[in-house]
Amino acid sequence: MTTVLIALAVGLLLSGFFSGSETGLYRATRVRLKLDALGGDSIARGLLWLTHNPAIFVATTLVGNNLANYLISASLVLGTQQVVGREHLVAEILVPIAFAPVIFVYGELLPKNLFYLAPNRLLRRAAPPFLVCCLLFAPIAAMLWALGRCLQWLVGEAPERLHLTLARQELQQVLEEGHAAGILQPAQRHLAQGMFVLANDSILPYCLPLTRVPSVRRGDDAAEVLRQARRYRSSHVLVSDDQGRRQLGYVRVIDQLLSGSRRIEEVRPLVTLTSSETVLGALIRIQTRQERIALVVDAQGRSAGILRLDSLTGRLLRQS
Repeated sequence: MTTVLIALAVGLLLSGFFSGSETGLYRATRVRLKLDALGGDSIARGLLWLTHNPAIFVATTLVGNNLANYLISASLVLGTQQVVGREHLVAEILVPIAFAPVIFVYGELLPKNLFYLAPNRLLRRAAPPFLVCCLLFAPIAAMLWALGRCLQWLVGEAPERLHLTLARQELQQVLEEGHAAGILQPAQRHLAQGMFVLANDSILPYCLPLTRVPSVRRGDDAAEVLRQARRYRSSHVLVSDDQGRRQLGYVRVIDQLLSGSRRIEEVRPLVTLTSSETVLGALIRIQTRQERIALVVDAQGRSAGILRLDSLTGRLLRQS
């Protein structure tokens, strides 16, 4: 009878361990795992490896839960046989049914709730034995992984889309936690959420045609710069060559006014962007160069329009 009780306790413990670890890994903040792994934490590296190989993690969890359920059911049946005898088949059926709520509460519900409330702390303690189980269950997990690959090939659903969705949800969770902790102000959180919405949009809808952008030629004087700026109500004026065919750069009206010169003094370079770039990529490149406008060209290298930094930031603010 002692062996039966030990097997029952081990099965219940394994059920809670694998059920809670599954919830904990889904709830853990991947950004924190990445930072801990970069700091040299071996446990964080192992957990990060599991997040990058979800098929192995799911297979290990399935094998562990099935092993736990087998131990629980076998111990209950053997214990019932030792108490009432082998001839009472009804008792062998009723005892596992009566014990099911205990298994559900202590083997599923309670561990999942604990790992849900404190995923990072509990997952660090559960990571070493879970990684050991990954090694022990590797042969069976490999077969399940191969089966999953076959199903993926049949369905045609790539895992990268799921990874991107999970990554966006994790970043959203980080922003919410930062706002709750007082690190991020509401305006900052809304701005970041607006960035998520517009990050993958094309820059073409935000470009201005060259005909709607103030422009002067290289030989024009400062008076023409100011006249074009007033006409288009713009703080920046393009500078083209003598024939007006190629854009050489741009002039900031404030710089021209402060210089007091009658000639065009400083022509700032234009950042060149391709029409296939996204809003986020364009923002990063323009901000890195510390410029205000950029020239957008198509696949053939022809000018497709002008992208202004303030139009992108204004769109982000309106979206947020």
